[in-house]
Amino acid sequence: MACEDLAPVLIHRGLNTTFNGSVNRRSTTDAQIHQYLGIKYASIPARFRQSHLCAAGSYPSETDASKYGPICPQLRKSRTPDELLFGIPLDEIPTQSLKQDEFECLNLNITRPAGLTQDSHVPVMLWIHGGGDAGSGSEWYYDGGAIVRKSILDNKPIIFVSINFRLGLLGFAASNIIRDDNKSVGDEGAGNYGLRDQRRAMEWLHHHIGDFGGDASNITVIGSGSGAADIVCHLLSKSNISKPLFARTIIQSPIFEPILQDVSSAGWHLSRVMSALQASNIDKFRKIEVEKLLGLGQSLRAVDDGVWFREGWQSWFSPKESAHEHHHTRESRMQHPSPTWQRPGRAGGMGVCSSGILSPIFAASRDKSRSRSGVRGASSHTPSTPLSPTSAASTTPPLQPIMIGDCAADSLLWSLPISLWTASGVVRRLKAVCQSLSKTSGILRAYDIGSGTSDEEIFDRVLELVDDARIKWPTDMFAEAILRDAEEKGGENAKKGRIWRYVFDQEGPARGLPHHGSDLMYLFDWRPASLGLGALGSTESQSTPGPDMFWDGPFDVDEDDEEVEKAVVSHQPPSLSSLSLEAALAVAAEAAAAAAIGTAPKIDPHTLASSIVSSGGLSAASRNSSGSTLASNLAPISEDSEWLITAVDRYSYARVRDTMQEKWLSFAHGESPWTSWTGHKHDEPQTPHHQPHSMDSPTTPSALHTHFNTSLSIRNPEKVFVFGPEGETGERTGAIFEGRRRRTVWAEVLAPLGWNLVQKFGVELSRGPAGADRAR
Repeated sequence: MACEDLAPVLIHRGLNTTFNGSVNRRSTTDAQIHQYLGIKYASIPARFRQSHLCAAGSYPSETDASKYGPICPQLRKSRTPDELLFGIPLDEIPTQSLKQDEFECLNLNITRPAGLTQDSHVPVMLWIHGGGDAGSGSEWYYDGGAIVRKSILDNKPIIFVSINFRLGLLGFAASNIIRDDNKSVGDEGAGNYGLRDQRRAMEWLHHHIGDFGGDASNITVIGSGSGAADIVCHLLSKSNISKPLFARTIIQSPIFEPILQDVSSAGWHLSRVMSALQASNIDKFRKIEVEKLLGLGQSLRAVDDGVWFREGWQSWFSPKESAHEHHHTRESRMQHPSPTWQRPGRAGGMGVCSSGILSPIFAASRDKSRSRSGVRGASSHTPSTPLSPTSAASTTPPLQPIMIGDCAADSLLWSLPISLWTASGVVRRLKAVCQSLSKTSGILRAYDIGSGTSDEEIFDRVLELVDDARIKWPTDMFAEAILRDAEEKGGENAKKGRIWRYVFDQEGPARGLPHHGSDLMYLFDWRPASLGLGALGSTESQSTPGPDMFWDGPFDVDEDDEEVEKAVVSHQPPSLSSLSLEAALAVAAEAAAAAAIGTAPKIDPHTLASSIVSSGGLSAASRNSSGSTLASNLAPISEDSEWLITAVDRYSYARVRDTMQEKWLSFAHGESPWTSWTGHKHDEPQTPHHQPHSMDSPTTPSALHTHFNTSLSIRNPEKVFVFGPEGETGERTGAIFEGRRRRTVWAEVLAPLGWNLVQKFGVELSRGPAGADRAR
């Protein structure tokens, strides 16, 4: 047996144990990779109690670290939400069975180059997974082998660590009763158990990663989606002021939830859960089978318990007005059309993605004229003069260096519930949330929404609005707040080297769209077999040639995924009687898109819609309300789907993957991956066609179009790194936020409303309509 095939053994003197690990599947002779899996980092004394760090004496003399440990209990189906979102065919997904255990789920996985010693002191990358109330750091697609291999080959070795922590109700339940119970055992605060688990993992690494060859003082925390939002919570925590445990962060497409409930408001919601479960006190609540609690914490995340967050943390999401940021919104929209995958006027322009994977939380008993955000005790009023991030604590140091960015079409994460809105329903909902005709009118004008907006267009419009409200604008606000904070504490020069911004517009290799999470497919190098780069997890750089373009479905479906999978793969209609409305919509959209690009026999969407409705596959109510929508919304999909789906060839895939990994590794090593961002700087508007072209100007045709059509000239151009579309990579000027994003709209329309109100309607629209507001 070759030495590289031997199971690795690590004697950890600090913990008085020997870890028996395994060889990572990406390991090769020239880049040997070892893994130590399922290492317990903390213990849970009881449900709804803070975890305790595992120290020396907590481990046996020999610890089996060759397989993944248990994960937090959650609802599991044949494919995880991420697998559905990524669009990877079922036959390409590695088989994985992860045990669930409420009290043994706090464990971590370490992937490192072979041969490290205590004197190696290599940087550490700590991955915090997303997925809301589901997912884990042990999923096959978060395996650190690819990025560790790249770090070895580039002579920039790193150790990659992924962690598991409590989720949903188990990780974020809070109430005054729970707070009193926690206080009785010496714990401060209530809720945020998942966040505290993550910090326990950081503490464990601080004490023990050195024996694995890592540098405890050089940890980069990285995450996506809700995991990225958790990183923001760590950055803005009191603990990060008193005892910071990481050197820098990478924040990818954060799903911000800046409207956080306090303990009393959270308790009001929890009391309804306890009442439904007939749990009259905390002791009875703890005894309820964990299976009965799963799925009850979909909307739970961080709580403002008065202990976790630093004073004035909300001010980091307050926009700063600028006299040069106010221009004609509607004119700006005409000059800066949305990216091709979001262009208005293309029915189901996301037609191939019109079925979402996150189930909306409906509240049928609520008054339809009222807001359905479910946030109590949170005001939508924002002071006209926002506080500075430093006004509450001017002596605190600036935040750690941050890399931050988003994907072009992140809102596809909520495409199913959004697809159910009608134009009139969106208008009614915005009026109910805003409680102001002028505020509502401003939003409607900016995003071209009206009661008469056609069914073919409303889907794209709402996707754009939700994208801006929940991800794009909060990301921009947070980035600018970081610079304001640094400038107020150290002057203009202090802004340099604080933040690096990027935009990820590269099409996902499986769906042909830059959807939420598409960046992860490149970072972790999943290598869809359709590209001919080898199977997932393969170490081959290239195998037999594959097709130039590929598209696999279905995706974004729920309980009907096996039935839809069978239908699309076989190109035959499924057993329609077993499908829900959402799955029926998914089948029709998938079939139309597949037909349009020639991967399946052409199926007329109208015929398919009629067969779905007439077959009994929908309930009577659904048949009455959905037949026309199926036919009208799907009619243009067959005409335009070829325009929507972009080829991802082997070259563009490898280019974006290699560049992304190189930049992330450079940042983890404390290097500047590209020119740091120092804020938006604008002069007075000039005539677009008279803008000078410089060496710093974009060089690709699409980028040049963006450059010469921006309504603002840039003084001292700021730099942002671009990934995609079509394999494009490189630094571009800050004008990218006008051309590829809607920053003028953010400044003119969203900023005056304040982040509370914007977040509120963003959440409600992303959850979809109820009752009369549903598409008919």
